Amino acid sequence: MPPSADTVRDLHKFEYTILFAIERLMKRYAWVPFDDLKRVTRLSKNELEYRLGDLLHKDLVRYEGAPYPGYSLLFNGYDALALHTLTKRGSISALGSLIGVGKESEVFEALGLGVIVLKFHRVGQQSFQSVRLNREYMSKDGHCPWIFASASSAEQEYEALLRLNGKVRVPVPIDRSRHTIAMSYVPGVNLNQCTLEDPQYILDELMEEMKKIYALGIIHADFSEYNVMVNEDHCWIIDWPQWVSVTHPNADEILLHDVTTIVDFFNRKYRMSLQVSDALDQVTG
Repeated sequence: MPPSADTVRDLHKFEYTILFAIERLMKRYAWVPFDDLKRVTRLSKNELEYRLGDLLHKDLVRYEGAPYPGYSLLFNGYDALALHTLTKRGSISALGSLIGVGKESEVFEALGLGVIVLKFHRVGQQSFQSVRLNREYMSKDGHCPWIFASASSAEQEYEALLRLNGKVRVPVPIDRSRHTIAMSYVPGVNLNQCTLEDPQYILDELMEEMKKIYALGIIHADFSEYNVMVNEDHCWIIDWPQWVSVTHPNADEILLHDVTTIVDFFNRKYRMSLQVSDALDQVTG
């Protein structure tokens, strides 16, 4: 869970100075040494120790004594930096309730220009190795903390939303800071959570959207009933951090998997008899 709005609002300016410094230095260190923090923040030893103690108490940073004494951000600290930045830009004014949890994200309602959505990417340690191996935007070696992996994931998704916005039914991208994306609120429910009155209509619409996406040079790469929102009229395709270009070496295999997954869902739940080959031709034709 992100820190509360009160926590973000009430952090002292020196505490933000320290969080920003740890973020920057974590690109060099797994654990940021106290002396480096003191040099970068230009705070006195007593002031730095006091503020670090407050950040530790608020679960925004953590301390480790081995292999040397140092500090690193927790996700709460990274959340605080993202929320602080988005608020300063005027993109959000309040954080609301949790509305969804995925394998690598948490989604909250928020207030911006009306009700919007904040998606916090959280690439966790258990999934990290497969993420590093399977997503081309991830560094294959070197130091890559979870928070920066999550920022890369958010950047990847935000790029897809920008490219697809106005051309395909996807959430409208509003802003991004670090691992957090502000986007438009999508009405409806997940496809896997509802029973459609006219499944053929929604399936045809999904195939048409996939065709548009493919024509724009993009493959979702994680397409399923869990990444589609529907209401009485239309569907929207969500969750884009894994997308790949149609020029990807495995593009044909990835597209086939996407199409097969959604066709199998409709055939299984609605006793339809659509052939994967026909759906694939529809998308690429």
